[in-house]
Amino acid sequence: MAYIREKGVVAPKDLNSILNIHARAIFKQLKDLIDKGVLEKTGQPPKVYYRLAAIHDSTPTTIFPTETTKILKKNYLIITPQGHIKTGVDGFLYWCKKNRLDPAQTAKDYKNTLTKYDQFKKDGLIDGGQKFKQTFPTVYLDEIYYLDFYSIERFGKTKLGWLLLYAKQTQNLDLMKQIFQIIKDPIADLINKKNINAVGFIPPTITRSLQLQKELEKMLNLGLPKINLIKIANQIAVPQKSLNKLEDRIENAAHTIIVDDQNIYDNILLIDDAVGSGATLNETARQIKNKKLFTGKIIGLALTGSFKGFEIINEV
Repeated sequence: MAYIREKGVVAPKDLNSILNIHARAIFKQLKDLIDKGVLEKTGQPPKVYYRLAAIHDSTPTTIFPTETTKILKKNYLIITPQGHIKTGVDGFLYWCKKNRLDPAQTAKDYKNTLTKYDQFKKDGLIDGGQKFKQTFPTVYLDEIYYLDFYSIERFGKTKLGWLLLYAKQTQNLDLMKQIFQIIKDPIADLINKKNINAVGFIPPTITRSLQLQKELEKMLNLGLPKINLIKIANQIAVPQKSLNKLEDRIENAAHTIIVDDQNIYDNILLIDDAVGSGATLNETARQIKNKKLFTGKIIGLALTGSFKGFEIINEV
């Protein structure tokens, strides 16, 4: 610890050279110090470095009742500015420490806030139908749902919101796998309840080596016919979520998304990652209806959506 304090940042090989003990023993001690919150690890193998923890809170986790601990374990996740994932009680204490908040009282507030937002959920889904009706002159989707809000008041991004943001921005496959674990059962239940027999994944605008929608499509492996949706790249690729005006988003969607399909389906599920205005989902449904490619319903599903109207989710 004295050596790390003096040097600031060290690699395991540095510790090996001064302590002259086996590397396995060094890693065991490093893991123990990380678990205790004394050290922080930076980087991924083979380039890993260790430093003293910037924020070390020795407050015991027993300050929370069992029920509160379960709620935090299920719902709370934060990604630090350094790029570390902190979950449950550990993540919540980190956030409280950073914002100089009393953990016990703030945990009560968090539970009350979750209760407030949970009232909008039914069978694990948030119905966005009314918001779409308030947003668009004509809504072409028969039903629209999202799995969670992108963020909630005071506490910021939800667990799914954090994972979605950085899975897309950093093209991180591990984060995409965590998203899959959260969404797989609700999507399977929705497909079963609504008798879905075809699915369409809204394609991305920005080219990335690892696309979230493509990876989730592979992981979900729904075994349903897939509607061919194409995103057209014009001279400049303008992401929906970079546009601040609803009319601009509608115009963007109308000229960049193409339903290139001739098959007839019964009930169709359209899946998007995050709903800002919902213009792309609504435009896709419009084209499907105009082409008469269905005999049942067109249902939209976003992994996350906005709470107040459809405020712009610029980050995603």
